[in-house]
Amino acid sequence: MDDSRTLDFEEYVRTRQDSLLRSARRLVPDPVDAQDLVQTALCRTFPRWDRIADKGLADAYMRRVMINTRTEWWRARKLEEVPTDTLPDSSIDDGAEQRADRAMLLSVLAVLAPKQRQVVVLRHWEQMSTEETARVLGMSTGTVKSTLHRALARMREELEQNAFVPAQAQRRRETASAREGTCAA
Repeated sequence: MDDSRTLDFEEYVRTRQDSLLRSARRLVPDPVDAQDLVQTALCRTFPRWDRIADKGLADAYMRRVMINTRTEWWRARKLEEVPTDTLPDSSIDDGAEQRADRAMLLSVLAVLAPKQRQVVVLRHWEQMSTEETARVLGMSTGTVKSTLHRALARMREELEQNAFVPAQAQRRRETASAREGTCAA
């Protein structure tokens, strides 16, 4: 392909890329996949650019290439389902665990002094910054930091004393102790 035709294709891409991307977005829901679809269609069209006699029909040609490419991708997709003789166990999340975690958290928060509880709630529950928390409570940022540190240490201590160890933390501890036992042997 000579330079004038290459420049012609580049000019087409520059002027029509937004329209092509909009067309691709109608074919695939993910914006990144739509960009990939346009790029693939452009790569497939470039070698055949000379054969498009009426450049006014280039958009229709590109849309057809995108539709065909999308169809190829759909046919080549990997199915996530695998046939088996036995059905896997399925668990249904009924929210009981979340309610139990919330109840545990509220009981541990009740142990804290009022100022500590306020700092913990504002920093972690309301997700305020240290400066915002200090401004709301009328404290310095250093006081907020030290109060939060003491409050979290107290909460950890309370959780450990009352065996409120979350399942993930318990598994981590068991894994770590198993590793230590393996290393010592």
